[in-house]
Amino acid sequence: MDFSYSEEQQEVRNLAQKILGDQTENEHLREIDQQEDRLDDKLWNDLAEAGLLGVAIDEQYGGMGFGFETLCLLVEEVGRTVAPVPVIPALVSAATSLQKFASDDLKQQLLPGLVNGEHLLSTAMVEPSNEDCTAPKTTAEFANGQWQVTGHKHCVPFASRAKAVLLTAYTANGLAVFVVDPAANSVALSRQHVTAGEAQFDMQLAATAATLVAEGEVAEQLAQWLYESTAAAYAAMATGLCDKMMRMTASYTSERVQFGVAVATFQAVGHCRISCGRTFIKPLCQLLGNLTLCH
Repeated sequence: MDFSYSEEQQEVRNLAQKILGDQTENEHLREIDQQEDRLDDKLWNDLAEAGLLGVAIDEQYGGMGFGFETLCLLVEEVGRTVAPVPVIPALVSAATSLQKFASDDLKQQLLPGLVNGEHLLSTAMVEPSNEDCTAPKTTAEFANGQWQVTGHKHCVPFASRAKAVLLTAYTANGLAVFVVDPAANSVALSRQHVTAGEAQFDMQLAATAATLVAEGEVAEQLAQWLYESTAAAYAAMATGLCDKMMRMTASYTSERVQFGVAVATFQAVGHCRISCGRTFIKPLCQLLGNLTLCH
């Protein structure tokens, strides 16, 4: 079995490395870190112009149609450069879930604008004291000719800038997945402060108009896909990040001199570099590979 990347995948990876590498110098990242949302709009737009936001989106919606594995190559490069762009919440959690399970009309409404950088998408799957997206306390009912969602979500990435937020809720028929407009009058957003600096929000919904994406068994499949694909994407991001950290550490220990010799020659330093690689990099790669193959 051939596990090597295709020519198209390698081209995507090279393009991502070029764009991300040019715009993630330390000084620039420090400037972005001072911003409230920690989102580099210029970089996001450049990724859109290069077509990279549509790596896993079908061509009929403006994307490249290369699939989830190729998208993870982009995510890995974002992790390697610590680029301040919301690739996982927008491109993985929201977009891939919509593409697999939403109606053609809904996909046409939301995916092209994401691909060309006009708007963001996000997901609201976590609730206070409840991280199981398949068992939400949030509820929805069909009233006055439309679905209305009531509940409390938190840790919603970039909710204040998203055109639509994907969320789970319980109905009289069981689990369902909806999209809501976070700018609606019946939605109250409050900023949460997280250690990563990413813009995340607490979201209160009071009979908020919603569009049904899936219900019943299909909704359960969507929630499972969202959970697993997001986990795989974070593994890809961590792989890129840890690889960069290891290379920086190796470079530093080769150049740093102590007691007249490079610290890389110290037995403890060498042991640490090897054991850290075995502890972090290999398991992450295996996790990414296993989850990707499952899909």
